[in-house]
Amino acid sequence: MSVLKSALEKRSNSTCELCGNIEQLSIYEVPPTPKKVTLNESIYACSTCIHQIENPEDVNINHWRCLNDSMWSEHLPVQIISWRMLSRLKNEGWPQDLLDMMYLEEEALVWAKATGEGEADPEKIIHRDSNGAIIEAGDSVVLIKDLPVKGSSMVAKRGTAVRRVSLDHENAEYIEGKVDGQHIVIVTKYVKKI
Repeated sequence: MSVLKSALEKRSNSTCELCGNIEQLSIYEVPPTPKKVTLNESIYACSTCIHQIENPEDVNINHWRCLNDSMWSEHLPVQIISWRMLSRLKNEGWPQDLLDMMYLEEEALVWAKATGEGEADPEKIIHRDSNGAIIEAGDSVVLIKDLPVKGSSMVAKRGTAVRRVSLDHENAEYIEGKVDGQHIVIVTKYVKKI
């Protein structure tokens, strides 16, 4: 066993330093990392946390409620990852509240921001419902008015729930979903996220 791994096991008490899981743990080097990674640039994390850190499209928002505890860790690399994940999820509401409570020294904040997490991407297309809430892929929405479906005699009725919508990555005004078994394009200003 490497010296780093045994030091991380000791520091973390053999649990994921983010969510507390005790299975499938490994070293995660907090980027950007120097050539020789030490205890001060690493965390001990489970495969679920590592996968979601590295794959933003697979993030399960509820999994990260654990940050409510881990953001207070005395270990800087744990604080850095907590800050980055809270920044990534801040549009959900509660992560922004936690970010507002969190404090990082100037040097730590520079490290936390080094990967670009938390910065608004001006090129990123953001889908918003009629109330301005952000719609993510997989969300459910409800229609707020009757919508005739182009190319068919079907009318999608007001109050219809559309589950697991997908996003049009080129136009912020369009989402897609199934209504009465038919896959349709829906204009975002006519839906409310549920």
